[in-house]
Amino acid sequence: MAQQATVSLKRTPLYEAHRAAGAKFVEFGGWEMPVQYSGILEEHKTVRTAVGVFDVSHMGEIEIKGRRALEVVQRLTTNDASKLADFQVQYSTLCYPHGGIVDDLTVYRLGAEHFFFCVNAANIDKDYAWIVEHARGEADIRNISPEIAQLALQGRQAQATLQPLCNVALDDIRYYWAAPVKVKGVDAVVSRTGYTGEDGFEIYCPAEHGPTIWAAVLEAGARYGIKPIGLGARDTLRLEMGYALYGNDITAETSPLQAGLSWVVRMNKGEFIGREALLKERAEGIKRRLVGFEVLDRGVARSHYRILADGQEIGEVTSGTMSPSLNKAIGLGYVRTEYAKTGTTLQVEIRGKPAQVQVTSTPFYPSQVRKA
Repeated sequence: MAQQATVSLKRTPLYEAHRAAGAKFVEFGGWEMPVQYSGILEEHKTVRTAVGVFDVSHMGEIEIKGRRALEVVQRLTTNDASKLADFQVQYSTLCYPHGGIVDDLTVYRLGAEHFFFCVNAANIDKDYAWIVEHARGEADIRNISPEIAQLALQGRQAQATLQPLCNVALDDIRYYWAAPVKVKGVDAVVSRTGYTGEDGFEIYCPAEHGPTIWAAVLEAGARYGIKPIGLGARDTLRLEMGYALYGNDITAETSPLQAGLSWVVRMNKGEFIGREALLKERAEGIKRRLVGFEVLDRGVARSHYRILADGQEIGEVTSGTMSPSLNKAIGLGYVRTEYAKTGTTLQVEIRGKPAQVQVTSTPFYPSQVRKA
């Protein structure tokens, strides 16, 4: 009799803390992760109005070191990492030669010969192999993901929560910058970054100290109503901002130009993987674009639902939800470029029936990130 195959899910260093907090778990990118604690709606509103803490230790960290580290980073990524100062952070993409997206990521410069990439959890092994292949032995590449716990503290009370635990003034860390910080006495890298549209920080620390910092943050934030936040609210928060999710809104079959990420593609920086294909696509005209839309009728658009114009299929939904902040159904999807203009009325086929939708600009919800 054939044995049923079982897949062993990975767990973060904070798994026991989540279980003790009553988390409901879900499989995500090969990990057993908390999808919610008190409830997605309540958790979402906590981040929008106060502060929440996320375990994002499933995300990957890949270190690039050596005399030619910058050269390797420039070859791999579409943005211009030569513009980075020490402890500056940059959003970017890795592309295939045909222009499709290997992954989206944040690039941290920790020194002239020391960078690390924060990559998506489901892509760690793929990204690491890709980076090693295209580094061509010119830099020391290490997948340090198992050594790192990552916490995201997000919301208007994030700084007030974290500051008492730190040995540096968090006010000095600007948006998309980082600093070496002792958090509760633990050596960490703290950046003013996030995936929610709120002010906040991401904390990278040794994996074994993750539970200590998690507990300290929850204790420090208690006066502000802090809650642990699961992946469910992480998704609704990012979708209200129009942030792309790899595997849904961006894939190997979509280019950064189609996905509205041309701002992270620096054609004039010199050669990088995918540049020729992206130059060609730009010259020939981008055939489809990722757009935001609001559902005007009843119903919620979900991934892979068809987008129609006058009954003809012209695109596909990639993400959709009922926005807790706006109390309306919103989504992202690809449409042929001629239908991508803001204000265009289209239809999404929801349970076999066309529902009216309107193309809208993103973010759907105003960004609260502190850019000053």
